[in-house]
Amino acid sequence: MLTKTTTAPLRLPIENGGFANGEVVLNTPVVLAPMAGITNSAFRTLCREQGAGLFVSEMVTARALIERHPETMRLITPGEGETPRSVQLYAVDPNIVSHAVTMLMKENLADHIDLNFGCPVPKVTRRGGGAALPFKRNLFSQIVGSAVRAAKPYGVPVTVKMRIGIDSDHLTYLEAGKSAAEQGVAWVALHARTASQMYEGKADWSAIKSLVEHLAPTGVPVLGNGDIWTGADGLRMMNETGCAGVVVGRGCLGRPWLFSDLVSSLSGSENPTAPSLHEVRAIIARHARLLVTFFENEGRAMRDLRKHMAWYLKGFSVPREIRSRFGMVVSLSELDFLLAQLDEQPYPVGIGDSPRGRTSHGKAVSLPDGWLNDPDEIPAITIDDSVSGG
Repeated sequence: MLTKTTTAPLRLPIENGGFANGEVVLNTPVVLAPMAGITNSAFRTLCREQGAGLFVSEMVTARALIERHPETMRLITPGEGETPRSVQLYAVDPNIVSHAVTMLMKENLADHIDLNFGCPVPKVTRRGGGAALPFKRNLFSQIVGSAVRAAKPYGVPVTVKMRIGIDSDHLTYLEAGKSAAEQGVAWVALHARTASQMYEGKADWSAIKSLVEHLAPTGVPVLGNGDIWTGADGLRMMNETGCAGVVVGRGCLGRPWLFSDLVSSLSGSENPTAPSLHEVRAIIARHARLLVTFFENEGRAMRDLRKHMAWYLKGFSVPREIRSRFGMVVSLSELDFLLAQLDEQPYPVGIGDSPRGRTSHGKAVSLPDGWLNDPDEIPAITIDDSVSGG
């Protein structure tokens, strides 16, 4: 039996103007996680229409933002009517992140800044970024503090998203969470896996509970992330850990209506969304057209849509030839033709609600030489932090 959780809206205090009563209020404490190659404005639009309270951009590097790389500027462009505008930054240098935040503020390009300390991929961690960075506690504190100070005069909240540590021998989340709170972040979001786990195994929700208890004296809320595949999962995480909200990543791939289910579950409903195949194909068609608007190029939009098709059609009975053609679709007209071939079917509950997305096996984390020697060391910042297309 689902029961209504005793959650309050997430409130992000701000110093001046911009929002009613001097704060950003998320009436639904459910956040779309930033995902590389996924959470462009097209996908964010689908998720916010389904009830997501906040919808974070793909991670962009602070240096690329300062240099105004065209793709970076595209990634931070909001969809029509999108508010709050949320940008996630990656950086390994406090001065660069300060400049990037200042640029966003002066040009009124964001209402919320999230800092990435959770990315586990080698091209990020081998440079000392992402999930590797909280181990260097002084550098971590400087980066978070510089972002908060740059945003504060403009009344824009800064948050952090991180993992529980590099591996089971180097857990950092309690100390890093406390440090971030002391620097003035609005909340801390915790993906309850280590970087070495990548996306394998089960998320350790007990770590979320521990962080909630650890930060309770500071008044800084904690959001939980990891293994939210259904609306009931989100409710269970909040009830078991005491977290103030949830951050959803892989669970919404090909299933933006998961946010509707989360909103319903948090309100005590036991009626999850179960769209038929024809309802799903309407969402696919809308996603495609939103992508065309985002990329301003139909061919590129179709190439981007291809990776979503297996997620959208998961569990449905679709002829192999049609499934294969969806993976090579090149135009809206071809997409519409293929969608018209799909026979109506009920939603495949069970299969459709099962885990999806990346399932990378755990492995040793790639780190700069000597990274683990001294957590108090502030390494020389000689690394180019423009590690991605954004």
